[in-house]
Amino acid sequence: MGDTGRAPSAVPGQEPTPMPRLALYALAVCALAVVAAVISFAAGSWLGIVWVLLAGLSSNMAWYYFRRAKTRTAETA
Repeated sequence: MGDTGRAPSAVPGQEPTPMPRLALYALAVCALAVVAAVISFAAGSWLGIVWVLLAGLSSNMAWYYFRRAKTRTAETA
């Protein structure tokens, strides 16, 4: 009927590999913001400054989430 909210049962002794999804999303936003900034500046619009700022913010977020996933992996090992 629907999702019960419970996690699927895993095989005992087998841990899933952590995937830093938020880091990948932030990296995608960063890449799209860089493309938007280039297009904006090529069109002669100063709106590209906003895209550059967004690219900087999202790259910092991606770095943070990748680093956090790496430290969590190291803690569990």
